[in-house]
Amino acid sequence: MLKVFLLEEDRFLDYQLVNDYLTSIFNNVLVIEESSLRGSRFKDISIKEMHTIDVVGKNPNATPSSVAKELMVTLGTVTTSLNNLERKGYIERTRSEVDRRVVHLNLTKNGRLIYRLHRRFHKRMVERIIEGMDAEEMKVMGKGLTNLYRFLEDLK
Repeated sequence: MLKVFLLEEDRFLDYQLVNDYLTSIFNNVLVIEESSLRGSRFKDISIKEMHTIDVVGKNPNATPSSVAKELMVTLGTVTTSLNNLERKGYIERTRSEVDRRVVHLNLTKNGRLIYRLHRRFHKRMVERIIEGMDAEEMKVMGKGLTNLYRFLEDLK
C-alpha cells in the first residue's frame, strides 16, 4: 500500500485518501472556475471557452490547430469554440501575411482582461498550496506533481 508521510500531523495518508484528494481538487477547481465566471461580468463564457482563452493568451498568434492540440480536442470542436469567442468579442482571427491559408489567434481587450483574471485565480491557488512550505517540502511536492504529469502525458 502506498504511504505518504504528512510532516505536520505525524501520520500517514494511504492511497485511497490521495486518490480522494486528487479527485476532489480536480472537481473543486472546475466548480469554482465555473461559478466565478457565472458571478462575474463574463457570464457568457463557458469553462471550456475559458480554457480556450487561456491557451490563446499563453500562446500569442496561436493557430486553431495548435489550440486543438493543447486542449486535446478535435479541430472541429475548437473551431466551434473559437467562432463563439470571436462572436462574443474575446478573440480575433488574423490571416498570416506570409501564408494566407494560416489563421492566427489573439485575444481582444476583453479577452486579455478575462485571461488575466483567470491567471490571477491560478496564481492565488499555487501561492496557497506552497504557503508555509520549506525548500525540501516544495521539492517533494514537485517530485509528486512531476510523476503525476508524466503519468498523464503517457496516457495521451
